[in-house]
Amino acid sequence: MGRSGPHPATSECGPFGRKVAGFWERERRYEVPRWLIERATERRLAGDWRGACREAGVVVGFDLARVASEHGTGVAEALENDLLYLAPDLLRWHLSGDADRYELAAYGDLRLFRPRPRPNSLEFGPARPGRFLAPGYVWDVRRAGEILARHGGRGRAPFFEADGTPREAAESPGDPVGWAERVSVLHERGLVEDAFAEAGIRLQLHPDDPQDLDERRWKLGMLPLALHRIEAEVGLLGGGRFRLNWPLQPFLPLPRPTEVSLMSLLLEALDDGLRVTYVRNRADLGPEPLVALPELFWHRSPDLDLVRAGRLTPDELHPLVREALFPGRDAAGGGGPGESAPPKVARVRCGDAWHEVSFERGALRIRGHTDEERRWEEALRAFGGKVAGCFAVRQSWDGAGFLPRALREQRRELFRRVERGDTEGVLRCLDVGYDAHARDGDGRSLLHWLHVLDHEVLLPRLLDEGFDLEARDFWDRTPLVAAVLTGAPAPAVRALVDAGARTDVRSAAIWGAESLAEAVHRVTRTGQDFLR
Repeated sequence: MGRSGPHPATSECGPFGRKVAGFWERERRYEVPRWLIERATERRLAGDWRGACREAGVVVGFDLARVASEHGTGVAEALENDLLYLAPDLLRWHLSGDADRYELAAYGDLRLFRPRPRPNSLEFGPARPGRFLAPGYVWDVRRAGEILARHGGRGRAPFFEADGTPREAAESPGDPVGWAERVSVLHERGLVEDAFAEAGIRLQLHPDDPQDLDERRWKLGMLPLALHRIEAEVGLLGGGRFRLNWPLQPFLPLPRPTEVSLMSLLLEALDDGLRVTYVRNRADLGPEPLVALPELFWHRSPDLDLVRAGRLTPDELHPLVREALFPGRDAAGGGGPGESAPPKVARVRCGDAWHEVSFERGALRIRGHTDEERRWEEALRAFGGKVAGCFAVRQSWDGAGFLPRALREQRRELFRRVERGDTEGVLRCLDVGYDAHARDGDGRSLLHWLHVLDHEVLLPRLLDEGFDLEARDFWDRTPLVAAVLTGAPAPAVRALVDAGARTDVRSAAIWGAESLAEAVHRVTRTGQDFLR
């Protein structure tokens, strides 16, 4: 069974901070879980592209019969043929965190496109300005192998042998993979001007004073820019002028609190090559409106960086990505982020001794204390006294406070799957021993999160676990109040009511301590009128 996340490694990805590395690791580990890849792949291999989309959580917003009636059978047949090679799980893998709008395939003036990342969806319709045709490797299994060349590889990926074994940067002249490594190493060392020059890109920093110059070098050194491939990417797009935007927060520790939160570069394809200008103000962009170049065309490969940093193994990558980036790797089928491992034993300093705290059959177990000590600590806690050691851990688990690292990771593992609506992942956590009664940092239980999960599957299990339908989070919300105020689907709200949740509840979370029915009237949630 795979290890549980988050991975304990704290290595940065190349020159980029731990926040960037942590963001990409969470996206890869939790956004496209292994079970989703396996189920979507099974349906795709069976020729059921609709089923593959359903298993991958991708909503199809068009009908082939209607496409045929409106645009002709030729267009509908070409679209259906492409859809047979669509890997929706691969699409989510590459585009899960990118808010840009992409076109996936063109059919004359018509496009298969992805309008938004959440909810993940596919649409078909006329071409629109401001969209970019995404590289085929992000969704088409026939072209999945192209990712290697797009990220500077040829036979092997930069900084790796063909089987995924790490290697030092090559020094042999004329080697395109070695050249990509040299450009990356210069960038990683903070030699920004040298890295741009090696990549054949002119850089204009417009320094006002030495301090500003150093600051701009530092920011550019932290930008996950794939200098070795950007000229080829711009060439494939037909040239032009673009903006490159990168959010400085929350990824970079800014030296001055008044610093703007977005860094922009002006990228221009000129007759004598590429030029990149550091943008100080809007005047640097020129009078013409510019389109922001999506990160997919200039960002370093998160997969290569994560494997290089030791945050993921090659076998934890999406199988199609692993096969493309590491063609010499002998991996016997399967692949994807590891599933949740059974809870670990945590060691806690308790007085002069170290005791073990762990979960057994979903309950927190404390070892090293007699029954009399347990009764004493429970009485002390009941009268408002301060508990310490193992018993403080038990108290913190139910609310806020210090937890050993192993227990913090277990709680994060569970609620990161919850936040992404991964009901299957949550159930697997519970199956291997995670505490169903765990609460997140806001005191919310799994019942408080029911609006993002499959209530038909999860609610009966939680009720069997003895959940209190009237338990309050730190915001004084019961699960029903939380469901109403967060816009839960009407069936989930009704399921809580049918299970016995009180509708006459009053809560500080409801404006002015009004009734729940009055709150429903104010938020005007569709389908919740029955609560009035």
